Amino acid sequence: MTADSTGVGRRVELSVSGMTCAACSARIERKLNKLDGVHATVNYAARRASVTAASSVDDALLVETVEKAGYQAAVLAPASEAEPDDDRARDLWRRMVVSIALFVPICDLSLLFMFLPQARFTGWQWLLLVLALPVVGWAAWPLHRAALINARHRASSMDTLVSLGITAATGWSLYAMFFQTGSAGDAVGWRLLLRPEGAIYLEVAAGVTAFVLAGRYVEARAHRNAGDALRELAALGAKAVTVLLDDGSQRQVPVDELGVGQRFLVRAGETIGTDGRVVDGQAAVDCSAMTGESVPVEVIANDEVVGGTVVLNGWLVVEATRVGQDTQLAAMVRMVEEAQSGKAAVQRLADRISAYFVPAVLVAAAGTLLGWLLAVGSPQEAFTAALAVLVIACPCALGLATPTALMVASGRAAQLGIFIKGYRSLESTQDIDTVVLDKTGTVTDGRMTVVEVSCVPDVDVRRVLRLAGAVEDVSEHAVAAAISSHARAELETLPQVERFAGMPGLGATGIVEGHDVLVGRAKLFHERGLVLPEDLDRTRRKWEQQGNTTVVVGCDGSAVAVIAVADRVKPSAAAAVAELHRIGLRTVMLTGDNDATARKVAEEVGIGEVIAEVLPDEKVEVVRRLQSEGRAVAVVGDGVNDAPALACADLGLAIGSGTHVAINAADIVLVREDLTAVPDSIRLARRTLRTIRGNLVWAFGYNVAALPLAALGLLNPLIAAAAMALSSVLVVSNSQRLRRFSGSTAHRDGDTALPEA
Repeated sequence: MTADSTGVGRRVELSVSGMTCAACSARIERKLNKLDGVHATVNYAARRASVTAASSVDDALLVETVEKAGYQAAVLAPASEAEPDDDRARDLWRRMVVSIALFVPICDLSLLFMFLPQARFTGWQWLLLVLALPVVGWAAWPLHRAALINARHRASSMDTLVSLGITAATGWSLYAMFFQTGSAGDAVGWRLLLRPEGAIYLEVAAGVTAFVLAGRYVEARAHRNAGDALRELAALGAKAVTVLLDDGSQRQVPVDELGVGQRFLVRAGETIGTDGRVVDGQAAVDCSAMTGESVPVEVIANDEVVGGTVVLNGWLVVEATRVGQDTQLAAMVRMVEEAQSGKAAVQRLADRISAYFVPAVLVAAAGTLLGWLLAVGSPQEAFTAALAVLVIACPCALGLATPTALMVASGRAAQLGIFIKGYRSLESTQDIDTVVLDKTGTVTDGRMTVVEVSCVPDVDVRRVLRLAGAVEDVSEHAVAAAISSHARAELETLPQVERFAGMPGLGATGIVEGHDVLVGRAKLFHERGLVLPEDLDRTRRKWEQQGNTTVVVGCDGSAVAVIAVADRVKPSAAAAVAELHRIGLRTVMLTGDNDATARKVAEEVGIGEVIAEVLPDEKVEVVRRLQSEGRAVAVVGDGVNDAPALACADLGLAIGSGTHVAINAADIVLVREDLTAVPDSIRLARRTLRTIRGNLVWAFGYNVAALPLAALGLLNPLIAAAAMALSSVLVVSNSQRLRRFSGSTAHRDGDTALPEA
């Protein structure tokens, strides 16, 4: 249970059991949404209900509402994955095996006795009955029980159709075996397939049971497999940490007891307990489980580390900066959970249809029975057609179409270091034609270093570093971090800054040891009427032409120095840009850095369009201008200054190593440093959309085509049962193909275009 991001209410996750089709999830949604102050979304495939409830709504009321609808529910802890329903899968497996094992002899004997009456012997009816009762009774009992529960609540579901079909087929068979004297021996041609006079239906009853149980078992296994990635992600966190006490001793404590500001020791082979800052030590850290990157990352003092990553060699003393539900791991788990609970607009339509579909099928079956009786007067043919209508029209495939694909895709994405916040984010990718990339921390690695310092005469370099380093030490910008780190390395300690004020995209100011210090771009000095000395300005322009970023330092109203800072282009940037071009997207670099530096980086990675020297609010204006030109824009960024543009874009992609502000503003979060995660995320999102659309087309098309055939008596009930079960299996199997999605380094086919819906 967590606070809702809108501030309107709190979020409650319920684990729901007993659902058997989309009609069940739709009914639970209706019941929950009737409560005042409650908005609920129920995911049939995930067996979960995501509820936003007012603080006055008690959790017990939510659980009670679900149970009154005929299902079971339990409140899940925040950011926790419901345990896989292994007992349900095992029970389905046992019942399926028994039903299939008995279905074969039942089918053989039923057809033999129906088409060759002379093969019947005394007591043949009892033999069939002994074989059939374990199937239609014990194996099918979960279906009958769910139908009875629905009936008790004056509702209906897929189980209602299946249970009625099994019961009707068994009842008619008993009547035909013990009381009907007709013979089937004179039936010929295709009528043998559709049922002649004197037919029995025990093999239909057994077959429907076996096929439905097989489909349910495949669904249960798929549900477990789809949730594996999320369970693995949630299990990454350490269980205990070695805390360093003030007296120099060490104590092992559960990670839940760790507080912000506490320091803990991580040895080789151990998992980092929570997000923090390295204060001592050096180590290679394996981030593959979190980001999908196989190359370990070398970390030293002042580097940030993420909980759930593993120290391969060396040791670290880490100061906790985020704990519990505030950690990046917990945020990533929540993102995957929220993505898996999302629904497309077309899926919501499917759910609404499913809610009324079962009663409509019951009416259609009754109408089919009556119509055939009036048209041909044959109870046998009328029953055959009505039974086919009952068993063919189960809407389970509709309910599985979107959630199974979302579960598999979001789990696979998490393994690749990609976190998709929901279905709307997926939908946004289909129209994207332009990708706008920030430079620092996105195209470049963001770890800038000071390469040159030039001062006016009579000003000492160490004095400049002391003043500039103190101001920049408070800022979080990559350039500021480079200057403060360089200053600390040269001076060891820095003085305190007073009255600090940051100006995003321009610089910062503060009082250091009584001096008014201004650090920022030359543009900031010009705006304040401060003129750079000619030699200093000439040096600044020369360094910028060489592709460096320059920062001017002012003290008490005079410009006293220029600092050149350089950033390294990410090794993966050129390949990522090439891949974006391959899938038909335009690329634009949008940065607050100077034009010369930006163009040098853009040329190196293959970006043709550059918009430089823009402030954060100007970035939003640029995005809106591109949108006004008819472009659908995706923005990739990592810092606070990128957040407005990320929120304004048609699709926002945040680098996960960036700030929480940027992550919150984005639609997709990329936690691996490899920039090829950008085209990978778009390719995976588009493939998921194609899969969902294919699932829905199949599910709708199957029902539209099959129901008329069944009503016209052109569909054997046994074939109808097999087709019904097969539709669910096909939808699940099609979704499972997303587990094989590979990153940009692997060979691919068919990813360049998104087919029309």
